[in-house]
Amino acid sequence: MLSSLCLSCMDTNKTEHHPFTPFLPEGCRVVICGTFPPKPEKWSMDFFYPNFYNDMWRIFGLIFFNDKEHFFDKASKTIDKKGIQDMLISNKIGIGETATEVIRRKDNASDKFLEIITPVNLKGLMKKIPECADLVTTGEKAASVISTITNTKIPLMGEFEDCSIMMNDGEERKFRHWRMPSTSRAYPMKFEEKTRFYREMLQKCGII
Repeated sequence: MLSSLCLSCMDTNKTEHHPFTPFLPEGCRVVICGTFPPKPEKWSMDFFYPNFYNDMWRIFGLIFFNDKEHFFDKASKTIDKKGIQDMLISNKIGIGETATEVIRRKDNASDKFLEIITPVNLKGLMKKIPECADLVTTGEKAASVISTITNTKIPLMGEFEDCSIMMNDGEERKFRHWRMPSTSRAYPMKFEEKTRFYREMLQKCGII
């Protein structure tokens, strides 16, 4: 019988596929891309940023409804998936990822121990959202994936780099790559400061 230590070693070499399909509303103008969700036992819904203690949807609740708990039910520890999707559709905001296959080198959701095996098919993603001019990454690791694909610098926090990729039909697709702070509570930045970064970005993208 394998020891628990050996089983743990096996788990850290297992390739995982991203469980969610990008959510891309018609007329999508901004797409927000993180790295990879936590394991299913940490989910409070089957959608992007599913951890009850991740602050992504609190930030959006505060920005769009002036209530950071708008999408959250504390009693049941659930998140309002439909309400989030309706908000995204109304504001033409998409949600995607920068990694489609990863290996967790430790048994947690930390980007620090996440090895990206297959990055996002950026051409394929952008082809689906022809009106999108702004791609937003949440955290340094996600930002590094896009900067590597586009051969550009990682943007400074709250700022963007002009990027372009050559599509399969030979067309040059231009867009802005914004870098936002991670919405994980492990990231050392106050909630109010994170919200300010996201609010200002959405204002500059013409969403609010």
